Amino acid sequence: MRKIRKAVLPVAGLGTRVLPATKAMPKEMLPVFDRPAIQYVVDEAFAAGIEHVVFVTGRNKGAIEDYFDTAYELEITLREKGKTDILEALESSRPTPGSMSFVRQQAPLGLGHAIWCARDIVGDEPFAVLLPDVLVQAKSGCLSQMVDVYAETGGNIIAVEQVPPSEVDKYGVISPSSRNGNRILMNGMVEKPAVGAAPSNLAITGRYILQASVFGYLADQASGAGGEIQLTDAMARQMASEDFHAVEYDGQSYDCGSKLGYLRATIAYALQHEQLGGDAARILAEFTRPPE
Repeated sequence: MRKIRKAVLPVAGLGTRVLPATKAMPKEMLPVFDRPAIQYVVDEAFAAGIEHVVFVTGRNKGAIEDYFDTAYELEITLREKGKTDILEALESSRPTPGSMSFVRQQAPLGLGHAIWCARDIVGDEPFAVLLPDVLVQAKSGCLSQMVDVYAETGGNIIAVEQVPPSEVDKYGVISPSSRNGNRILMNGMVEKPAVGAAPSNLAITGRYILQASVFGYLADQASGAGGEIQLTDAMARQMASEDFHAVEYDGQSYDCGSKLGYLRATIAYALQHEQLGGDAARILAEFTRPPE
């Protein structure tokens, strides 16, 4: 069984659900309390043992590449002014040289197409996919939990979480075959099923471990929902000959692709901040206190 060394982060989306904030800034660079949303996702990947992150970018996404580069002028200024704590925070977020690659998705042809654009960098290795719109707050990172299961099962792994049965029509959900603890053997997936007709209330969260064979399915995958090449369509074909397990992870996800989801994420991460969480709670209490 080969180690999961590489992770693909598709960041070419336009962020239309959070306009106008994303008119001139990549949605992945919007701050969630004290750092860009993309930093949390990258940290999760590296904490799970990922050695190389592949960003699939598009136009106007150069700020992401710049963010993970060295800011010489800024660092020199901080050093000269003795602001060592801020400098150390910057240096701690800097990736190891050569641990990141950037490839362009020239046209918005769907998530499946974005993943396919990373095929030559990933090669024939199993790899992870982390959707940067989704932040997962957990003691042990969501991807770390998935990697632990992968070490026992191999195959393909999907992260899932329970949602209210009345809301299954908002998500892709899995069809479970059998269950062992938080590990679920799958026999299918359904995209946004009608309430009352869903095979489960286990929603796909935006974290995957996939075998490289998925690239073969993506290469000739026909357009699906929205006229785009869908990753789930290729995975459904792949499932006919390969094992897929779902992991009901321990944690809470936040959809930063929507304005209210972004607000929830900002509040959650502010409250959990090691140094400022208490102050954040007091400030939030001021806004939520009933009027006198």
